[in-house]
Amino acid sequence: MTTEDRAPDSDERRRPAVGRQVRRWRSERRLTLARVAERTGLNVGYLSQIENDKASPSLGCLAAIADALEVPIAWFLIDDAPEPDVVRASERSVRAGPGRTRVERVDGGHARDLAIVEASLGPGERTGPHSHAGDEHHIIVSGRWRMTQGDHVIEVGPGDYLRWDGTLPHDAEVIGPDDGTMLIVSRRTTTQDV
Repeated sequence: MTTEDRAPDSDERRRPAVGRQVRRWRSERRLTLARVAERTGLNVGYLSQIENDKASPSLGCLAAIADALEVPIAWFLIDDAPEPDVVRASERSVRAGPGRTRVERVDGGHARDLAIVEASLGPGERTGPHSHAGDEHHIIVSGRWRMTQGDHVIEVGPGDYLRWDGTLPHDAEVIGPDDGTMLIVSRRTTTQDV
């Protein structure tokens, strides 16, 4: 048996350090260690050791603490959240279409599984028939829109939401005297530029 085949000794295993997260959520809930001890039936000293990563609690103890703090147990196992991606409006990639049609990639291409774009069209302008993989979600920001897919023609306005199967050809047209803007969320494909 090689050293690679051997299970690591308990001292070699990495114990999950949950103390910082337990303390964080206890503080967030404005609870003292004594109050958490009352709710869980655990000793105050033991809870203090958990918060200082001097004791490694069992799953049963963590579940009791999670119930006392009213948080999912998984929240204690989150070590460090990755830094959020921020895309400034001035940094968005933009694709211009006919007339005043403008499509901006709101997510900057950072989203792993979604594409989020903002489409802006002038009065009377339309996207033209097109299709995408998966469902397509639309949130109307401004203007009145006529959304067409097959025999279905639906008029929507600010605040309205529409979802359809993006694999079927569809078209969107701004109706009325004002420009129209909508957010579109769809499944990301490898061919999407914007």
